[in-house]
Amino acid sequence: MSFRTILSITVLAFLTITIMQNTTESEFIILGVATVVPKTTMLTTISVSAFLLGVLVSWPRKKKHKISDHDDDTGEYNNAAKRNNSTLSDEDRDYIS
Repeated sequence: MSFRTILSITVLAFLTITIMQNTTESEFIILGVATVVPKTTMLTTISVSAFLLGVLVSWPRKKKHKISDHDDDTGEYNNAAKRNNSTLSDEDRDYIS
């Protein structure tokens, strides 16, 4: 097991123990509205919200490729591809196509 996995399991265990020990009802003020809810519900809601926010923030983004006005980059790429194709044997070219 990796360190990251062990750390995740440990944090989850401590979070579960903390949530399960706090079952009394408390008054919470949410956006100016006073509500009485069990601490378990509030802690679970905040924990799940924080987890989902962390997943959204760490989600990999698709890289946007800029379309350049110059064809220099694509020309160099095509030249390199032609040079690489010239090193292939005829059998390899037949296999690829």
